[in-house]
Amino acid sequence: MRYTLFENQKDAGILVARVLLMVLFVMFGWSKLTGFSGTVAYMTSTGAPIPELSAIIAVVMEFVVGIALVVGFYTRPLALLLGIYTVATAIIGHHYWNMTGMVQYENMINFYKNVSIMGGLFLLCLTGPGKYSFDRR
Repeated sequence: MRYTLFENQKDAGILVARVLLMVLFVMFGWSKLTGFSGTVAYMTSTGAPIPELSAIIAVVMEFVVGIALVVGFYTRPLALLLGIYTVATAIIGHHYWNMTGMVQYENMINFYKNVSIMGGLFLLCLTGPGKYSFDRR
């Protein structure tokens, strides 16, 4: 009874949450796509296997899957997939346990930011996209 306000706005809230959760992915996925040669160079500098393929995977996961989640298309499986991708990028890209000083601290923040985002994606996987989505049409 005391949560009626939230229950009445649940679908709108899920839509807002989907959009906010995907802002980071869509923005950086777009920059990876539009600066693809720089993305490949970055992947090469990090020692990513097959840098061109790694860059394509990053663009697809961040931009394409990000847009799909914004509009609520295949929300549950894509949220799970993006959550796994997010934790993998945390482990690969923010290995703070091998660092010292300020660089360690900055990478630790980014690592746990990814872990937190993964939690939001898993929650989206469990709750579903809400009424305002392609999945519900």
